[in-house]
Amino acid sequence: MTNDSPLRELPASESYVLRERRHKYALVIPVLNEGERIRRQLGRIADVRPAVDVIVADGGSSDGSVAPDFLRSLDCRALLVKTGPGKLSAQLRMAYAWVLDEGYQGVITVDGNGKDGVEAIDAFATALDKGFDYVQGSRYVAGGRAINTPIDRKIAGRLIHAPILSLSGRRWLTDTTNGFRAYSARYLSDPRVAPFRHVFERYSLLFYLTVRAGQLGYRVTEIPVTRAYPANEKTPTKISGFRGRVDMMKELFAAALGQLNPR
Repeated sequence: MTNDSPLRELPASESYVLRERRHKYALVIPVLNEGERIRRQLGRIADVRPAVDVIVADGGSSDGSVAPDFLRSLDCRALLVKTGPGKLSAQLRMAYAWVLDEGYQGVITVDGNGKDGVEAIDAFATALDKGFDYVQGSRYVAGGRAINTPIDRKIAGRLIHAPILSLSGRRWLTDTTNGFRAYSARYLSDPRVAPFRHVFERYSLLFYLTVRAGQLGYRVTEIPVTRAYPANEKTPTKISGFRGRVDMMKELFAAALGQLNPR
């Protein structure tokens, strides 16, 4: 994908379209060497059969877990493979731009590490149908479930992350570290948002889209979801170590202080 517009700065990528479009919303799943976790998750999604087209946004996996033939067998719509630089935010820029170009009315995103209750996917679509532009999944609102959440993550999420982004975004949210969320196409297409910029490389796009929606007066809501960390196993995450957490906090404050807003 290439585009010379400063508002469509996209990483180099390859796309594999596996079937025709059937729904008005897309489910984007970012992955990077998730192995059996993503395979099991895609199987659960196929069992639930939500009214969305499944798009796998691969950051360059080398484990063969998202081979096109396997994805086709589970009725996925497309595989997008980022070949250029960047981490999660670059993957999402690639995928969201593709989704908009395909004419979808909104996008739902869920992590590809198997922690999230995919039964909630249709609830996000329903919220988009009701006119909400940013729908945040929360394990902490009524009906949500937080299972085996590491204590350090709960403290950081509830006492640091959520209050900072809620204050900046002018909407109270309880689970802003949760990647299970949805956006309307009109929100992602707004030039005052401009999410397709190279400044979004690691994790900042998620933080930025949280605060920008409320700042611009878009309709924001939370819905209950389940997030379950595996018991007696290593926590599945791409953020680890002191340096990784410091870098994430820097991106959090950059989003909250308006440093990522388009000029």
